[in-house]
Amino acid sequence: MGAIGLNGAASKAANTTERTLLSSYGWKKWAPVQAAAFGAHLASLGPILVDNKARYAGQEGVMRWTWIKAGVTVTGAALTLYAGLLGRKVGQLAEEGAEGATEPGPSSSPELAKAQNQLKFLQWIIPVFAGAVVVLGAWHGEMQRPKNVKLGFLQRLHLVA
Repeated sequence: MGAIGLNGAASKAANTTERTLLSSYGWKKWAPVQAAAFGAHLASLGPILVDNKARYAGQEGVMRWTWIKAGVTVTGAALTLYAGLLGRKVGQLAEEGAEGATEPGPSSSPELAKAQNQLKFLQWIIPVFAGAVVVLGAWHGEMQRPKNVKLGFLQRLHLVA
């Protein structure tokens, strides 16, 4: 929504300064929500680990996928934080004007252009990380099916291949 809707709408502003400012305001409002979502997901890791410690210790692959999921989540949160910092910079330099929220204009300084180009990449990669967290969560859910748990325990005990 942000990359297509917000930035697309902001690009329709007649004044080049307004284009950058409007987009920056929108992203500034959204960034805390995105960061909170990643944060809430990370905060749930501890209680889930405690509640499922036997399964994590006994079922083949569960702990590995848990750490992969945690790594993807931390990376997504870090990228969101970095995007917020870049967005603040773009907002501070908005007076220079730009073609769009992530498209530098002829009057854009190298500093503004660099921040916008990085944001252009991040606005697409952050949702990939968020989606990966959802997919990994579904994968974890499938690993909890009774037949998978039983098979995992038996494999861990080397009773089946």
